[in-house]
Amino acid sequence: MTGTLPGLLADHAARDPGGVALREKEFGIWQEITWAEYLARVRRFSLGLTALGLEAGDRVAILGDNRPEWVIAELAAHVAGAFPLGLYPDAIANELARILDAAEARVIVAEDQEQVDKVLEVRKRLPGLERIVYYDPRGMVGYEAPGLMSFEDVEALGDARRHRSPEEFARRLASVRAGDTALLCTTSGTTSVPKLAMLSHRNLLAMASQLQAVDAMAPDDEFVSFLPLAWIGEQMVAVASGLLAGFTVNFPEETATARQDTREIGPAFLMSPPRIWENMVSDVQVMAGDSTPLKRRVFRWAMKQGAARAEARFHGRRIGLAGRIGHRLADWMVFRPVRDQLGLARVRRAYTGGAALGPDVFRFYHAIGVNLKQLYGQTEVSGISVVHRDDDIRFQTVGVPLPRTEIRISDEGEILCRSPAVFQGYFRNPEATATALEGGWLHSGDAGAFDDRGHLVVIDRLADVMKLADGSNFSPQFVENKLKFSPYVNEAVVFGGCGAPFVTAMIAIDMENVGQWAERRRIPHTTFTDLARRSEVYELVRTHVAEVNEELPAAARIHRFLLLYKELHADDAELTRTRKVRRRHIAGRFAELIGALQGDVNSVSVASEITYQDGRTALVEHPLRIETMDGTGG
Repeated sequence: MTGTLPGLLADHAARDPGGVALREKEFGIWQEITWAEYLARVRRFSLGLTALGLEAGDRVAILGDNRPEWVIAELAAHVAGAFPLGLYPDAIANELARILDAAEARVIVAEDQEQVDKVLEVRKRLPGLERIVYYDPRGMVGYEAPGLMSFEDVEALGDARRHRSPEEFARRLASVRAGDTALLCTTSGTTSVPKLAMLSHRNLLAMASQLQAVDAMAPDDEFVSFLPLAWIGEQMVAVASGLLAGFTVNFPEETATARQDTREIGPAFLMSPPRIWENMVSDVQVMAGDSTPLKRRVFRWAMKQGAARAEARFHGRRIGLAGRIGHRLADWMVFRPVRDQLGLARVRRAYTGGAALGPDVFRFYHAIGVNLKQLYGQTEVSGISVVHRDDDIRFQTVGVPLPRTEIRISDEGEILCRSPAVFQGYFRNPEATATALEGGWLHSGDAGAFDDRGHLVVIDRLADVMKLADGSNFSPQFVENKLKFSPYVNEAVVFGGCGAPFVTAMIAIDMENVGQWAERRRIPHTTFTDLARRSEVYELVRTHVAEVNEELPAAARIHRFLLLYKELHADDAELTRTRKVRRRHIAGRFAELIGALQGDVNSVSVASEITYQDGRTALVEHPLRIETMDGTGG
């Protein structure tokens, strides 16, 4: 029984019933749930699902922000014999409909009115969906729909069933096996519609135990869960590692208060995708830029001290007495306040995963004293296969394989993986499963290589690696990460292969940071589109592109770029829900812009449809300027 997630919960409840398992901030106050209470709520909800007629192998979808009810529903589904399926809370209704239909979910646990409304919008397209269970009743008064009920109603059904059959839950809990499917997890979908990866209890706990062997986590540690629990990275830490190590998982009050709530908790470790780390760097850069001239000089001096110490540490060197004194002073004056402001004051280890993080961002965090490490893996390997070790971090790599994990590079340059954490296959998709697991190895779809110290270097998606005009290989992602190091760049998409004469880029500005920059200079603007067209903004971005070009080989330098008239968004299928660029979709959607960038025109005009409040639609023309960089090869 201890080889399963609910089995571990039962063990913690027996050994430490009064220990704090979960903590949720509500109305500004942290509310605690002990291990015994956690198990009791899982018991009630699981028996309630059974009372509703849920059978072994049925699917239970969970939709909403991170709350105790999310993980309670997940573990309850295990004991009921069902497969839980996590859905991203920002998914639009049509996206939800496609996944719910593919999974043929019988029950969906939706957080609140917003999520219930999305489900009701597509309910007619889901004939197999029988129950909609909500756990935040605000705004739900007067709602009537077939099968709609509250989380408490299901728990009440569970209580009634327990009174009739006191031993049923224990019997069902004992019947859960390590090889049973514990999670249906959507893949990132960078190249296609997301597939549903089937991960067993054995898979998830193998991953958690491997990570625990490298970076020990203790019962008295704290973790803040603020990233979507539909993402495998959050499942890996908040659920699998949390139950294996027995630490406390904290849920912020709102997504907007996550940083402040994290500061209050002071977690021992933190897991975030690159965009979160990039955003925090941008915030610090903007705050430093807005300070007085003296403070800016002190910040620059401190960053030099931090960078020198970090570089020495990674090369196994000791800095001299003057350097140690300077760094201690920089830490006291600058780094400690910055770490506290970011909620990283007590973090022993910080992880980034889900996509590549640029070396410049890595250097920043190590300079301010944050032990940031890269993880690499996929949903299909329960989240991780490779990680940096504390004393062996190289900015250009993702580290070395975990214990019991084998990594090799195929003749085509693809990263292959073999591990007890590798998934069972894709739900009702044997063809895709056979392709992914061909030859007994998980085929990642990523191009990579090992360096001279056995570290894995991830180049890019295999399908995205391009050949430049001079015949050399080229990774668009590498250049994109360098562009996104600027606080004024939100997203960048780089093109340059497939016979293109040179490298080009489409850049989406960061509206908040560029807007503040424009206000300080009294540059008038209204919308995102208006701001992105300003010549001053073009010059701001051009300066950064020129700096990036200085660090690139001649053939890989950006020759032409334009500023997009809109932000790239997952709702438009331009990004995945974990904010990875869907390059093929963008190449099709913006084909006219890409063609103009690689041609000889200085501007291009595109049309987009807008919808007015009264429902009317209209096409709006967006003239875009194309900027050519001087001295960049082609």
